[in-house]
Amino acid sequence: MKPSRHVVLLITGLLVAVLATALIVLRWDSADRIATGVSALAGLAGVGVALWAALPAVLSGVRARVAPVSRARGAGYANSGIDAPAGDTTPMEVSRTGDATAGDGGQAITGIVRRP
Repeated sequence: MKPSRHVVLLITGLLVAVLATALIVLRWDSADRIATGVSALAGLAGVGVALWAALPAVLSGVRARVAPVSRARGAGYANSGIDAPAGDTTPMEVSRTGDATAGDGGQAITGIVRRP
């Protein structure tokens, strides 16, 4: 979650707490004033949640950088990058990875591979 989303939730919670404390300290006697206060709390919470929901969520990504050399023997698998399932939509980045070598029918990958 982005820090700005945390800030919106924190400020909303603080405002609701301050308003609730003010209502408790004032000790209003009439029911219509209590209803007004409860409505104000609900409205304030609703605005805060709406702002929080409107802010975009950010997916954290996966990065492979400065990976070492990978070697596979036989029918092995060498990967100096990222190996992910085919349906994975996580943002991925690969840079300055090492060499990947494979022999005798093996597989070598230095970038990103999405497998079924």
